[in-house]
Amino acid sequence: MYKVAFHPIYVHPVPENHRFPMEKYELLPQQLIHEGVIEHQQLFEPTQIQKYDFSIHKKDYLQRLYNLQLTRKEERASGFIQSKQLIDREICITNGTIEASVFALKDQVAFNIAGGTHHAFSDRPEGFCLLNDQAIAATHLIKNVLAKKILIVDLDVHQGNGTAEILSNNTSVFTFSMHGQKNYPNHKPASNLDIGLEDFTSDDQYLSILEQQLNNINQLFHPDYIFYQAGVDVLSSDKLGRLNLSIIGTKQRDTLVFNFAKQLNAPVMVTMGGGYSTDIKQILNAHCNTFKTANEIFI
Repeated sequence: MYKVAFHPIYVHPVPENHRFPMEKYELLPQQLIHEGVIEHQQLFEPTQIQKYDFSIHKKDYLQRLYNLQLTRKEERASGFIQSKQLIDREICITNGTIEASVFALKDQVAFNIAGGTHHAFSDRPEGFCLLNDQAIAATHLIKNVLAKKILIVDLDVHQGNGTAEILSNNTSVFTFSMHGQKNYPNHKPASNLDIGLEDFTSDDQYLSILEQQLNNINQLFHPDYIFYQAGVDVLSSDKLGRLNLSIIGTKQRDTLVFNFAKQLNAPVMVTMGGGYSTDIKQILNAHCNTFKTANEIFI
């Protein structure tokens, strides 16, 4: 059975208008167990102590982050109020992505209930992201010769700007971001492949583009390991997304990615990414579908 990282530290200072999306991190594992999608023994709790090399981030930035010395400008950009509890949670999330990425080598797939903090740059936070967990985990696999050619498939509605910046010179990692072209962030550093979608892109358009681009990437790069940022802010109901995907279309998106990984015999590590629909049930249903799809394809 595949492993799922979860994080018991949920409450931390967040502006009131952003508290709602954070609830999903607590509710999702409960929902998955309630529906019988996963069993409790599949969950593992990473430590809050930094165990791994985070040096893709600048030393000065890490020191200021850990000592709660971010500037007011950086704090505003992060969207968070600095606290030790917040830093502990960010380290826990990053440890979870690293450890899940190693578990996926054995089980073909692994998940982090949180993660996908793709707006964190090498030297600064941004957009509710302080440490770039996928970039750190990908670098960990490469350095420890656990993978040679890693593909990051970022299907959050927002471009993975921090991931693109951090990994811009790493030829062992191919960054692919498919996102809303007119959505946040305004400045989008170049990924290896960026596909900017028009507002209100529908299921059929989205899925056709995604399938074509995955095939193109396979011809160009042929990865042996995949990180998947499975944000559900692509839903038509999302407050921030501006795309027009249905619940069914979002599940078909997951199917395309997982089938692609299976065909390549490439382990895939999945992070949940964004999701800001007004009805939290839609967020949970879409995230649960990602796990259900993995069960259908890998078990």
